[in-house]
Amino acid sequence: MKEIILASQSPRRKQLLEWAEIPFKVVVQSTDEHFPASMPVEEVPVYIASNKALAVSEHLKALHQWDPEQVILAADTIVVLGEEVINKPADRNEAIAILSRLSGKDHRVITGVVLLHGSNRQQFAVTTHVQFHALSPEQIAFYVDKYKPFDKAGAYAIQEWIGVTGIASITGDFYNVMGLPVSTVVQTLQKMGL
Repeated sequence: MKEIILASQSPRRKQLLEWAEIPFKVVVQSTDEHFPASMPVEEVPVYIASNKALAVSEHLKALHQWDPEQVILAADTIVVLGEEVINKPADRNEAIAILSRLSGKDHRVITGVVLLHGSNRQQFAVTTHVQFHALSPEQIAFYVDKYKPFDKAGAYAIQEWIGVTGIASITGDFYNVMGLPVSTVVQTLQKMGL
């Protein structure tokens, strides 16, 4: 497979592409991750991923480094409790509050993916349901203090201690919760003839 451009600095997404043996290089541009308040939650991560992909595309064009044969992959992952998007925590207290709300409940993790290849644009969202066991305040504080999940939607990473010990069940793609539904990405690239 030809090298793709990953429009993300996420170490989890890099790791997942490496595991899938997809060659890539990282090119990122800062983008606004706000979204219209009236937007259905299922559309939010695709909207944000689209902004990321287009920002990288425009950046490469401005540098005269744009190759229409290149593929840009952008993704965004959100955590949804009920119909509320749970963002990344600002600090320790907010991380503890978020995990306390997720404790004992089912929530959705939705990753939106956008693939740009010249004029061909593919986009999709994948949803995984995650059910936490009831977590004690001590467990939550231990996790937040040791792992500092301040750069993670929902204030947790499924591949860390809290995922190993605190998750009762997962329905859907595990790797989607890590930040990229890799198998769906590979299937889509194949359909695009790449």
